[in-house]
Amino acid sequence: MAPLSVFRVALLVSFSVFLTVVLGFGLPALLNAAMAMLGLPETSVTECIVALYLLFVLYVATPRIPRGLVEVKGKAVFVTGCDSGFGHALAKHLHKLGFTVFAGCLLKDKGGEGAKELEEFHSDRMKVVQLDVCSDDQVNRAVEYIKDNLEDSERGLWAVVNNAGVSTFGEVEFTSLDTYKQVSEVNLWGTVRVTKAVLPFIRRAKGRVVNLASMYGRMGNALRSPYCLSKYGVEAFSDCLRYEMKAWGVKVSIIEPGNFIVATGILTRDIVATTANKLWNEAPPDVKEDYGKAHFEHHMALMRSYCNSGQKDVTPVLNDITDAIMSKRPYTRYSPIEPYYWIRVQLMTHLPGAISDLIYF
Repeated sequence: MAPLSVFRVALLVSFSVFLTVVLGFGLPALLNAAMAMLGLPETSVTECIVALYLLFVLYVATPRIPRGLVEVKGKAVFVTGCDSGFGHALAKHLHKLGFTVFAGCLLKDKGGEGAKELEEFHSDRMKVVQLDVCSDDQVNRAVEYIKDNLEDSERGLWAVVNNAGVSTFGEVEFTSLDTYKQVSEVNLWGTVRVTKAVLPFIRRAKGRVVNLASMYGRMGNALRSPYCLSKYGVEAFSDCLRYEMKAWGVKVSIIEPGNFIVATGILTRDIVATTANKLWNEAPPDVKEDYGKAHFEHHMALMRSYCNSGQKDVTPVLNDITDAIMSKRPYTRYSPIEPYYWIRVQLMTHLPGAISDLIYF
């Protein structure tokens, strides 16, 4: 596989050189033409380039511009998927900030460690509720519990954070339709189900809906089609909801985290090994014959190495979710993504597919 890696490196370097040349010669020419059309001296071009570069540096390097904060006192937030990962850390973080937190935990009734840890706060502002986002009955019971325990039900629920999710992998021909349904049921339909259930309370409070999508809601990737499908759906649902809720003063934000696999443990080497065995054992004989065990094992090795990658600190995600909840003017999208994947998202969403495919696939 070494020649392929060398090819990709050479292609990336060539593209960088090409982009530098285009910007170096094409941008001044374009600005010269714009100056001429505006009747300004061409000597302004240099100043324009410097100004554009300065704006870019300021955008990348400066902290987020303050846009005012809402008052925390008396406000409640409903967070799903609080057994572990982002949801567990977020529940503790929001409680520390002074919010009343309704923490939905899948394993509360089974004595899950995450639910136990949150219950040990012994705080009137930390309320742990049993919640399987795939169950209409559990969602409705959780919403009734929230309604009964709001300090001021007339003011409604300030925010819901749809964080609950699962991840999976596998090439399309090895992945069963049931897997697509299961992943979509949690990641997409769980988000829709919970949002619809609490939306009357959010609307009454003119509050916030914050949906956890992913960088894979913006770009596809090999072996991740069920996950990408569900996250693309979350993006589309959130956009539509934002348009509809504007008249009610409800703000809808999307969080698009990058690679936080190490931090969340959503995929581990053990999970990869178990899933890989299941995929191979359940694959049709003709698919096994066409692909071959060597091809399959190669991709499974890539997934195992992927489990050890990513950011270890979830603070960037927590900060973005908090801003979406607390800012008077929250952003539509937040992208806590490391530089490599940020660049990849930009290239894959803005370049012609033929070029981005050559670079990454």
